[in-house]
Amino acid sequence: MEISQITAFLAVAEELHFGRAAQRLHSAQPPLSRTIRQLEKQLGATLFERNTRNVRLTPAGEALLGPAREILDACRLAEIAVAAAGRGQVGRVRIGFAGVSSHLLIGRWAKLVRHTHPGIEFVLDSSAFASEALNKLLDGTLDIGLVRWIFTPPGIASRVILNEDFVVAVPTDHALAGRDSVRIEELATEPWVTLPADPGSALRDSLQRAAHDAGFTPRIVQSAPDSMALMALVSAEVGCALTVSSVAENVNNPDVVFLPLVGGPSTLQLRIAWRADDDSAALREVLRLSEEALPTPD
Repeated sequence: MEISQITAFLAVAEELHFGRAAQRLHSAQPPLSRTIRQLEKQLGATLFERNTRNVRLTPAGEALLGPAREILDACRLAEIAVAAAGRGQVGRVRIGFAGVSSHLLIGRWAKLVRHTHPGIEFVLDSSAFASEALNKLLDGTLDIGLVRWIFTPPGIASRVILNEDFVVAVPTDHALAGRDSVRIEELATEPWVTLPADPGSALRDSLQRAAHDAGFTPRIVQSAPDSMALMALVSAEVGCALTVSSVAENVNNPDVVFLPLVGGPSTLQLRIAWRADDDSAALREVLRLSEEALPTPD
């Protein structure tokens, strides 16, 4: 059966008059009659009893009525779904992020998307650090990354959503813990704990550059997989750690003190990054909503 045949059948079945059904379909009556005869031939059953005075559904016609309406309803739903996808109202967007501050930002963003576009599914990857996030963006397993890259790679578009100040985390009984701030050169002889030495690890690279500019090489004694584990190492007095203000604001560890860094690197930018050539309508809509949930700072 063709959709045009089902449409013709329903028009006649609901009007029970070939002339009125033809007018409803903006068609002439002879082509409509031929369509019904073709459908009856295909089904091997008479659908209408007709004479010069009236038209009635046969038992076969009555049996076809419900399924025919379901078929047309399904077609309309398909059209609506395709149109919604074209407008970015439905789809799947995969987002990679890492770090305690990113969790809060993702929550704010996801809440807005859910309220305004419930047809868009957020698929979250909370372990996408630095080079891993870049690789997943480039190979298409992620659509968006929340990243702290010092340089944006070719083929990747991005937007800044947060400017973060550098701070140094020290144990509460450290000799400098009572200070209002600290300079990087004052920590030249200290042991350091850092995030892994992955390519593009912004915090570790920033420590190396700041120390180099101050005339020393940091003595890195241990690494940790994430900021929470990093602060646990600091509280255990394994070493100091260079981190950012959002970690200081979101990590509640009574055994760690965060000191603003003076004279070192200025700020580190948290960005939303995506493939510049990605033309997904759902992605574009999610990025548009990000401008409301996570605006670019002044």
